[in-house]
Amino acid sequence: MKIAVFGNTLYAGVMSALLSESGHSVYWCSNTDDKENTVQYSFHDENVSRLLDKQLNSGFLYYANFKHIPLDIDVYLFSFNQTQEQQVLALLTELQQRPIIHPKLMVNASTFGLHSTEKFKQILPEDEWVYLPDIIQEGNALQSFTQAKQLIVGFTEPSAQQKVKELLRPFFPFEQQFLFMPVLDAEFTKLSISGMLATRISYINDLAVVAEKLGIDITSVRQGMAADNRIGTAYLSPGAGFGGENFSHDVLTLANTVANTGVKSQLLAQVWEINEQQKEILFRKLWNYYHGDLHGKTIAIWGASFKENTSSIQHSPIHLMLKALWAQGVKVQLHDPQALEEIQMIYGQRDDLILCQQQYEALENAHGLCVLTAWKQYWSPDFKQMMQRMAHPLVLDGRNIYDPQYVKAQQFAYMGVGR
Repeated sequence: MKIAVFGNTLYAGVMSALLSESGHSVYWCSNTDDKENTVQYSFHDENVSRLLDKQLNSGFLYYANFKHIPLDIDVYLFSFNQTQEQQVLALLTELQQRPIIHPKLMVNASTFGLHSTEKFKQILPEDEWVYLPDIIQEGNALQSFTQAKQLIVGFTEPSAQQKVKELLRPFFPFEQQFLFMPVLDAEFTKLSISGMLATRISYINDLAVVAEKLGIDITSVRQGMAADNRIGTAYLSPGAGFGGENFSHDVLTLANTVANTGVKSQLLAQVWEINEQQKEILFRKLWNYYHGDLHGKTIAIWGASFKENTSSIQHSPIHLMLKALWAQGVKVQLHDPQALEEIQMIYGQRDDLILCQQQYEALENAHGLCVLTAWKQYWSPDFKQMMQRMAHPLVLDGRNIYDPQYVKAQQFAYMGVGR
């Protein structure tokens, strides 16, 4: 098949790489305003970038602007984030004016919420529209798609089902791997999945607060809960709150959707409120530890991205943490393997923000270390070097990646989440 992919999202990059690798001819238009055949993306997933480079050299993947997209395209795939809806509408209007032989398979893989596919179909009503939810997980992008057990597909015309199966047959060769449903059902299902995952995270964080007051280690509780095969371990780790652009957007969109129907449900609002409060948990612990006397102190932070293996700081706990610390006159020394450029773009040059290229550099004369992201390089630190560099040996473990007894045996004060 000849496939045109529009958008510069991670999902667009993943689909361009995987579809071209499986033998499709893919034309990726990452910037619809670009007049040259160039690609504009900034992924920090090495596997995706490496596969894209490989496929560009293979002759199956082409970077193209809108005018150079062939007219005999079989499938058009649109992957844009929630702020780019007008861009998609303008793009569809341009497609409407091209001499294309209809119908074509049109795939909406954007994160616009409910009714977006229907809105697009009104512009190109002759085509076969389907909705594919963006299931890409940052930090595990390729596998999160190829290893999906079942793929949700929203469709309008039955004739589109066979085309979708053929398009994705290299990854999902069996009939039972597809779950076809009406488009609106699929759009709502995508939001509902995010809502359920967010609920699990907020639930375990809520329990962690109670467990800590009762002198119970939430790690033992989580392990016991996960042993029940009805529950499992996924999205059940207490910490400093969830983030991510698409995930957070889905939760808010679902909460607003429920509210607009008139249904009296406070669950999702509480889920979001618990999560926002959780982002301040390490600051509250630090405040209590120093009895509110934080002015003039230096605090080290390891991790700014909302999760490991990504540079994204969308809705990350780092923002509330920085604002709270700066309000108390604290100087922050921050390290993250990938997200420092993103921090620099948002906060610029500040005397009270030192961006450190090495993780131990951030500890110099620090009165405490806050771990906000569970990057693997943080899991087994050199505690002797930490002791030598820090002004005070305090570790606030926002992701519960350390053994409290071991850290305390190294002569550090330790505080985790629910421990």
